[in-house]
Amino acid sequence: MRRYLRIVGLCLACGFCSLLYAFSQLAVSLEEGAGGGGGKPQAGAASWLAGGGRGAAGGADSAGPAAHPGRSDRCKDFSLCYWNPYWMLPSDVCGMNCLWEAALRYNLKIQPVERMHLAVVACGERLEETITMLKSALIFSIKPLQFHIFAEDQLHDSFKGTLDSWSFLQTFNYSLYPITFPSENAVEWKKLFKPCASQRLFLPLILKEVDSLLYVDTDILFLRPVDDIWSLLKKFNSTQIAAMAPEHEEPRIGWYNRFARHPYYGKTGVNSGVMLMNMTRMRRKYFKNDMTTVRLRWGDILMPLLKKYKLNITWGDQDLLNIIFFHNPESLFVFPCQWNYRPDHCIYGSNCQEAEEEGIFILHGNRGVYHDDKQPAFRAIYEALRNCSFEDDNIRSLLKPLELELQKTVHTYCGKIYKIFIKQLAKSLRDRFHRPPKER
Repeated sequence: MRRYLRIVGLCLACGFCSLLYAFSQLAVSLEEGAGGGGGKPQAGAASWLAGGGRGAAGGADSAGPAAHPGRSDRCKDFSLCYWNPYWMLPSDVCGMNCLWEAALRYNLKIQPVERMHLAVVACGERLEETITMLKSALIFSIKPLQFHIFAEDQLHDSFKGTLDSWSFLQTFNYSLYPITFPSENAVEWKKLFKPCASQRLFLPLILKEVDSLLYVDTDILFLRPVDDIWSLLKKFNSTQIAAMAPEHEEPRIGWYNRFARHPYYGKTGVNSGVMLMNMTRMRRKYFKNDMTTVRLRWGDILMPLLKKYKLNITWGDQDLLNIIFFHNPESLFVFPCQWNYRPDHCIYGSNCQEAEEEGIFILHGNRGVYHDDKQPAFRAIYEALRNCSFEDDNIRSLLKPLELELQKTVHTYCGKIYKIFIKQLAKSLRDRFHRPPKER
């Protein structure tokens, strides 16, 4: 009888050990499946890119620990017994094979925070504008940002120097890319409208690993968190792939409805200076067009459109986007003018009702108004943010001197309604300092 009891006891002990081993392996596999491996690179290469198309890839690692979300700084490769308890591990070791740590780490794991992807294209004398735009995005935003900066080679060192000096923020990563077009038509694309502007058309084909992206022109200033326009992606219906604002609110001063010699979206066309994209959908969609009865994918429709309309378009890539969405109106989400507020909204009197009610969310200083005296209200906002540092005291003191400068612009139509320029900005500043310090 005792012999049988010993055999049963031995079997139970072996079974218990096997169960513990299985539990350890399950916990480790669950942890790895939850995202501990870090993820894929953000930038994919288009077929015409030589050398990977990632530009100065080292820049993507220069923004602090956030660049390696799945790696603990104290981890080292170390072989450990499954029975080694978590609290007995050396301080610089993560016991990935340890039963107790695996269980504890899985239970306490914090899900990775969503990263917002922001792209810009900079050529010529656009360095300062672009840096100011990026600064405005960082001052107010909550979730971390991934910057995708497409720039001429001679600008890369300047971008890297400035952005590396901001690495103490630990709220962003960045990647620098060369200006790149399909080799067989590169010269034609680069000279379309403004130097490099048409680069934005190829972002879905270059950034193949990026699902969604916010593209902005260099002359954009964020007056509220990027998080808010990013959240509009959730409002897309099943057919919508991109979002833009109307080119004009008032048809009597509209350009497309009076002068365009090509199809355009809606009553007054759309402005592509702020463009929110679900690029996964853009890459998958087959687009209706007026060149063939066959629907074409994004990478196949661009060059035929340019060949057909190049003698009829004035605003380059923006005109091509208007033509595409004229034939595919169900694919566009239109957001209000306050998300892309330009001098046209006040130059002859205020015509953006949403901005009058809630303030300007994103300021777009097109036509060089940040650098001349034609629209001093726009220039005042730009100079205030250009000269602002990331220190809390400096940001807190931003509003009062800015309001004094805006009061000097009331001799212009835009200056007469200067309060809409700071209405949302004041709210964004209040919200920023009501958040915990780690979220600023």
